[in-house]
Amino acid sequence: MIHWLALLISCCCLNGAAAEIPQLERIKKCQTRCSKGLSCKTRLDYWFMPACHDPAEGLNITSLIHNVNISTVMKCEDKQKCRLHLKIHTVVQLMDPDSVSGVSICTSSAGMMTKCQIVQFTKASRRSMSGLPVTVENDYTEVSPSQHLQVTVKTVPSYCGITWTSKYHTPECSHEDLRKNVPECITGKLSYTANPEKKELAVSVSDMLQGYDYHLRLCLRDFICSGTGAYTLIKKEQPLKTAVLQYSRPLPCLCIEGWSAFMDAPRVQVCPFRNRLDELWFGITFDPLEEALIWEPACPVTAVAGLCEKREDGVCVDLPDSLQNVSRDKITFAKVDPHPQLCMKFTVGSQSWIRCPFADSIKVWDMIVSSQHGYEELQILSRVTAKFSVGPWGTSAGESADSPADQTTYTILVDVEKQKPVELQLRGKECNFCQQVKRVDVKYATTVVHCTKSCMSKSSSPAPPYDLTQIILPAAACLSGIIIITLVFWLLLRVYRSRKGKAGVCLSEKTGADVFDVQTQLPVSRKILKTGEAESRNNEKANLLLN
Repeated sequence: MIHWLALLISCCCLNGAAAEIPQLERIKKCQTRCSKGLSCKTRLDYWFMPACHDPAEGLNITSLIHNVNISTVMKCEDKQKCRLHLKIHTVVQLMDPDSVSGVSICTSSAGMMTKCQIVQFTKASRRSMSGLPVTVENDYTEVSPSQHLQVTVKTVPSYCGITWTSKYHTPECSHEDLRKNVPECITGKLSYTANPEKKELAVSVSDMLQGYDYHLRLCLRDFICSGTGAYTLIKKEQPLKTAVLQYSRPLPCLCIEGWSAFMDAPRVQVCPFRNRLDELWFGITFDPLEEALIWEPACPVTAVAGLCEKREDGVCVDLPDSLQNVSRDKITFAKVDPHPQLCMKFTVGSQSWIRCPFADSIKVWDMIVSSQHGYEELQILSRVTAKFSVGPWGTSAGESADSPADQTTYTILVDVEKQKPVELQLRGKECNFCQQVKRVDVKYATTVVHCTKSCMSKSSSPAPPYDLTQIILPAAACLSGIIIITLVFWLLLRVYRSRKGKAGVCLSEKTGADVFDVQTQLPVSRKILKTGEAESRNNEKANLLLN
């Protein structure tokens, strides 16, 4: 606890010190200053250094040159017209009038020619100051912001091995004093107001370099800031230095960039949406031929991307072996089942975002459930040829659908052709159970669980009613048979009666007995028959009496 408290206090102190950066020392003109009583003048040193001399006994670097101090000062001609100069302060020990006649100060940097100044002491002043330490201060050397220099101080004449050398870094343009006064560092200050509805940024520029026009644009920051197309030029004559820039998406790397209109002018960038990381997780595409899920970050970001399966409770469970590190490059997940439950998870630090690219798309495959007489039938219909694993998930519908099935239960593989539904032959329990289905011909797939909603066991459920078609068709066939048989018998009877009628007509014509009795309206032949029948009955009665 004490350690963390001390660290916090030290950080606060450092931040406070950094916030109170002092202004650079101002000089009105470049000059060389020496100790009182020592007369000195400055001239350019040799570009090609003369050979050094062997030092006399007792001469060394500590005895001749010490207390060297380097600093940066600013010489200003007017507002926003200041230059940086290197100020070097050193102490030189005058051993005798002839051993040291002056000091050489040289500065060099990568790619630049060495600049040297010689501070020469007059002979009379050397004699008067002999044996005394003298100070020398020079600020003639002009430098640039953020310049790496090597500073060398040596005596005149030069003694071999007696040279003071040090490296020095001039202040950067981030220094507040430089940003306001040195042209190479004046970038202007940008302020903005965002209008999310219109997707506009109203930009205002202040403290811009006087006498120059000003460029404004929107860009996406990476190694360089790449322009988005939104650009404007603010004229130096404009009383109000404002402009409106249009943007398409509030990306965290979208920045407003401004700079003065001269060659190699420094630039300033302000990123209004730097905290909008949620805008990065869009642009996920799917290649149906390769079955690949593709995403490319719109901005450089240090994140981890992976696939997960979204459950009904909203929790997205990571799929194994799917995590990939994200920086700038495109990432690809090969052989992915494009199911609505399959999502991408992006993680930055302790924050995570879920994006489900197939949530609103047409399902590539689905489970079709139909109910027949209290039973549920399950089919798989796929838009592509695929292979599935099917097995129980849990032991009953009353258990959680997230509980895995007993490892001893069955799992079958089902091949499904394109647009040809396959009925699942469910084994084991007839009801009250959950079934899990998953594609196995891809690398990344989700598990779909279906639990039966109706439950009727074979022992307790009534026999299913007959199908009407099974009743109507046999009945129609029987009825048709009866009608056909009836028609046949009717035709046979009609033929028989027709033939019998013709035979009676022939008999009446031969006997001439076709005379009708007026009272009875019956033929005579029928009367004869009735008379014969009566006589026969009388004979039978007589025989019975005789017997």
